Amino acid sequence: MFSVSHPVIGMVHLQPLPGSPRYGGSLPAIHDAALADAQALREGGVHGLMLENFGDVPFYPARVPAHVVAYMSAIALEIRRRVDLPLGINVLRNDGCAALAVAHAAGAQCIRVNVLCGARVTDQGIVQGIAHDLLRDRAALQATSIRIFADVDVKHSAALAPRPLADEVEDTIHRGLADALIVSGSGTGKSTSLEKVKAIKATAGGKPVYIGSGVTAETIREYLPFCDGFIVGTSVKRDGNAENAVEVQRVRELVAKIASE
Repeated sequence: MFSVSHPVIGMVHLQPLPGSPRYGGSLPAIHDAALADAQALREGGVHGLMLENFGDVPFYPARVPAHVVAYMSAIALEIRRRVDLPLGINVLRNDGCAALAVAHAAGAQCIRVNVLCGARVTDQGIVQGIAHDLLRDRAALQATSIRIFADVDVKHSAALAPRPLADEVEDTIHRGLADALIVSGSGTGKSTSLEKVKAIKATAGGKPVYIGSGVTAETIREYLPFCDGFIVGTSVKRDGNAENAVEVQRVRELVAKIASE
């Protein structure tokens, strides 16, 4: 999917979509903001994008309504037309089947799934793994080229019961059939433990491991020997605020730290 050794995937955080509590009343404004962020990320030098319904709090724990899938598909298609970068889809909180449908319709290359295997206690309640449905949907659509990036010990959650991290990694890969793993901090924009990254990489058996939160231009180099890529959002936004627009200079500064290695 990527031609570089440590790709940076930039987050396109959607503003609240129609039907969500904080929707601002203008669908064109949502499209324009998403396209502006995607183009700023490309100009700054990222290697891929990840589209996410970030503004739709409070999130549905599982399946989202059909209109969310429709809006995200339309925006994803527009981004694909205008920005020539690999695209991923994440439908929060855990609708990997919807993400797969959007990705397949828009020609995206990957999806992110917060809870592929097991169960987690979250602000949406107990969120359960969806591998059994998702992998069958992917097979039915003959969409095996769409890669599944799965979180391990995902942010904004806690384990339902204590379990060794290595066991979670092995199940996510061998029983959930994840194509890549994501490791993050405790929440959006929170730094990811380097020791946790090392532990997951040691158990991943060659599967790519991405850092999913808290990476900044100041910290990105320390992760390089222990991961395969990065998903960045908060640190490349104005004032380091996840709800603000992407700033090209912040993106350039972060990507430059990898290019200089």
